[in-house]
Amino acid sequence: MAGVTIRILLADDHSDVRSGFRLVLDSQPDMTVVGEAADGATALDLARRLEPDVVLADIRMPRLDGLELTRLLAGPEAVRPPRVVVVTTFDHDEYVHTALRNGACGFLLKRSGPALLIEGVRAAMAGDALISPQITVRLLDRLATCSPSPASSVSPAPTAPTEQGTPLTDREREITRLVARGLTNAEIGAELFITPGTAKTHIANIQAKLKVRNRVGIAAWAWETNLVGPRA
Repeated sequence: MAGVTIRILLADDHSDVRSGFRLVLDSQPDMTVVGEAADGATALDLARRLEPDVVLADIRMPRLDGLELTRLLAGPEAVRPPRVVVVTTFDHDEYVHTALRNGACGFLLKRSGPALLIEGVRAAMAGDALISPQITVRLLDRLATCSPSPASSVSPAPTAPTEQGTPLTDREREITRLVARGLTNAEIGAELFITPGTAKTHIANIQAKLKVRNRVGIAAWAWETNLVGPRA
């Protein structure tokens, strides 16, 4: 929204990571880093005092880890919770499940790069949950081979509707296939010769039609309706 600045708190025990994130985020005209913390307890205190819009939290931190920090800030008992996005090196499935169950609005890998970091902050502010494509694809691999699957807890969507009941346009079907393959908005744009913003708009429309909350829900629907086949 024009004129609104997203206020961000960084929680990571590595100063070089915090510096890199600050450089990326402060370069955006609508974002500003309002605080940094090198451990979870300090992050909790700063979040309660500064009331940022978004907290970017590592998992393995001294004094209080990022998963517990997420629960305290964004869990069911939190008052005026910020959006918490977990940004970590570790992509273990149990971390993903716990983070999202504790109220995280996203789970990103540090190696995913600055573009996805920015997209993750914007998605959190929009009420979506962005998960690194590498994790999405792996979780859906498990969904394809297990029933029920732990991956189903990642996307709190209702049972996937039938394609006949919720028709997608040809372009939306094409984008759904790419989401199921784990592509980012920028990669989808490059593949289809459209802008990342246009890809984002299509994805929002697909989510509304399918009544799912995030990209994992879209991808799960694509697999469940055989729009895409299992990965080899």
